[in-house]
Amino acid sequence: MSSSPSRRILVTGGSGFIGSHVCDALVAAGHQVRCMDNLATSRRENISHLEGGKTFTFEEADIRSVDQCIAAVNGVEVVVHLAALGSVPRSIQDPLATHATNLTGFLNMLEAARSAGVRRFVYASSSSVYGDSKELPKQESYIGRPLSPYAVTKVTNELYAGVYSRLHGMDTLGLRFFNVFGERQDPEGPYAAAIPKFIRAFLRNEAPRIHGDGLQSRDFTYVGNVSRVIEQAIAVEDARCSGEVFNVAYGARTTLLELVHVLREEMARMDEAIGRVEPVHVAERAGDVRDSLADISKARELLGYEPMIDLRTGLRKALPWYLEHWR
Repeated sequence: MSSSPSRRILVTGGSGFIGSHVCDALVAAGHQVRCMDNLATSRRENISHLEGGKTFTFEEADIRSVDQCIAAVNGVEVVVHLAALGSVPRSIQDPLATHATNLTGFLNMLEAARSAGVRRFVYASSSSVYGDSKELPKQESYIGRPLSPYAVTKVTNELYAGVYSRLHGMDTLGLRFFNVFGERQDPEGPYAAAIPKFIRAFLRNEAPRIHGDGLQSRDFTYVGNVSRVIEQAIAVEDARCSGEVFNVAYGARTTLLELVHVLREEMARMDEAIGRVEPVHVAERAGDVRDSLADISKARELLGYEPMIDLRTGLRKALPWYLEHWR
């Protein structure tokens, strides 16, 4: 949205997978971007190409520190809060660490932004808030019981943002991300997301591991769609958006078996041996939502959101990066 006025924007978690794409988009749109990250689960190389530019600065800082949050928001007009400790399994293994970053860290940033008079606070929520709800597609007004500590933190983030909006008149806007994928998403570690793990397995001609029967479905969302809607969330002037949350997804449902088929088909273009690799099924994971499909009509109506890149196109855009970095 290069036609919008230039703003001073803080992006927390800005050297992470999603955050670095957001920094790219905001710098390209002419904004002054300050990236804050503690580099615990991200890579400095994700934003190294931006460093040295006149409209970008990097600060190594931690949202768990109140003082560092206060320093980071100094002089900014908008906060895009993406910093979090992701992964449902990790939150089950270590709920205290998830709480410290996703809840205490979130409140630190929210309070620092309020005290500094930040104009708008855009933050990342998650489709995990829908929990055990069987409703499809998922609509913002109807959530279920959370199935993991991670989901609890995201539900509570939304409650805090809503309270700050009503109590202090803060302009908060939450985005519920659905299974975001794309370049720079790390396949390493026990808590990596499905798509980068599957890609890495295929690159090694190894069988990708599917938890459960593979018929669980997800609304896979290319990271470029996410960057776009964050720009729109920053620029929107509709007062109806303040204090609200929005689904951010493509709006299509894909099973894990279908995902593996599409991915194998695309990667077999580069190595025909990949076309003969079959997945293996392992035990289901505790805390996983069975089915996920977003109703994105609210974001369409109020933010002007229109996802431009579908699953197959997004995979084609992401694969060259994986070939270069993880072959």
